[in-house]
Amino acid sequence: MSTDVNFAHLTVFESVEQLSAFDVMPDPVWVFDVDAYGFWWGNARAVEYWGLEHYQQLVDKDLSSDTDGARNRIRGIFEKASQEGMTSDPWTTYPNGEATTVLIRHKAVLLGPQRHRGIIGFVLEEHQLGEAEQLLFAEATRYASVAVTSYTLDGDLLFENPASANLYGYDRRENLPENISLFESRFSDPQEARERLEKGRKGEDSRHTHLMVTRHGVQRHTVDIRSSRHPLTGEYLMLVSEYDVTALHNALQEAELAKDELKKLANYDALTNLPGVRLCKQRIDRAVDTARENDHRFALMFLDLDGFKAINDTYGHLTGDDLLKVIAKRLSGIVRESDTVGRIGGDEFIILLEHISCQEVAVVIAREILQIFAEPFHVVSECGADLMLDVGVSIGISVFPDYATNAKELFCQADQAMYQVKQAGKNNFSLADSLEC
Repeated sequence: MSTDVNFAHLTVFESVEQLSAFDVMPDPVWVFDVDAYGFWWGNARAVEYWGLEHYQQLVDKDLSSDTDGARNRIRGIFEKASQEGMTSDPWTTYPNGEATTVLIRHKAVLLGPQRHRGIIGFVLEEHQLGEAEQLLFAEATRYASVAVTSYTLDGDLLFENPASANLYGYDRRENLPENISLFESRFSDPQEARERLEKGRKGEDSRHTHLMVTRHGVQRHTVDIRSSRHPLTGEYLMLVSEYDVTALHNALQEAELAKDELKKLANYDALTNLPGVRLCKQRIDRAVDTARENDHRFALMFLDLDGFKAINDTYGHLTGDDLLKVIAKRLSGIVRESDTVGRIGGDEFIILLEHISCQEVAVVIAREILQIFAEPFHVVSECGADLMLDVGVSIGISVFPDYATNAKELFCQADQAMYQVKQAGKNNFSLADSLEC
């Protein structure tokens, strides 16, 4: 690691020879290389503390089994010491494999030509965790609302606070399926449980959200697993904290559904579920761009119903709405999935025919539309009576790029062609071959 501007104020030790003054100190002093994650040097007292004969044995000490939590803590201590000058921290160390709690002062430094991040540890005294501190820790855990549980690396229970016991109950420790640990039994997904247990066994810290089987039903929890060591035996264990995020997840899901609903309302007609004005315009613009890029044709058809107002006036608007739904379904049934049938007004529809070989394709579709309008539409009146209603349709057709150079012209020409049909007697179609917009 090169010297960072944030650490330029730190003392630099180019070599271990510069640390010889610490060798006469009566307390253990060691230097830890944060970047290489290993001891860089230790005085005679530190070598003795670890039950070794020479500081090189301390440098060669295998720390590969240290947990992610320990590594993260070392990095955090360096950052804090580099800002505050000195920190004091209680640490549980394991000389000769036995747990010993000591109070250590740490000072941040830079080490060697590569300027690795380093910390000097001054061991002040052995600091056995007293009864008052144990009670304070137990009391804090007891009243915590977060479920806190300690497990062995096999997933067996070591300790759980009241919040965890209340969440899962006590009877779950009995009658567990064979080869299933208590840790695994609390997960709804057995595969996820096995994966988390395996990571815990490897000393890998992790935080993921899972469905957990609680005595209150399946809940969604963020499960935070930290590797740690037993303060008395030194055995590795898993410290698990669970945060109930069920309500938050449900709220986010509802918000996402509301967002989708708003998007649907903005793009689709609420009555017929056909694309509305906004989405139709987007698709027409996209069709223009695609046709230009690929040098092909497409057609836009503008449809206006004939006699629809009279049906509304005679049978009521609810009957008219039902008629629009039936018409929308019939129109959608005669075009390809790649085409678009949209409702852009009260009794106005458009049909976008993507990628056609010639304008005759649109003419064929227009004739099919007239045929389906030649048959009465079956709807149920507001009073529940079956009705067979006759309604016509006037159709205007424009083809890109034959008659229009952009989307605005295309829409205008199809609209004008439709009005020509209206003026000529309705219930027919017209091509916009001689119209100007």
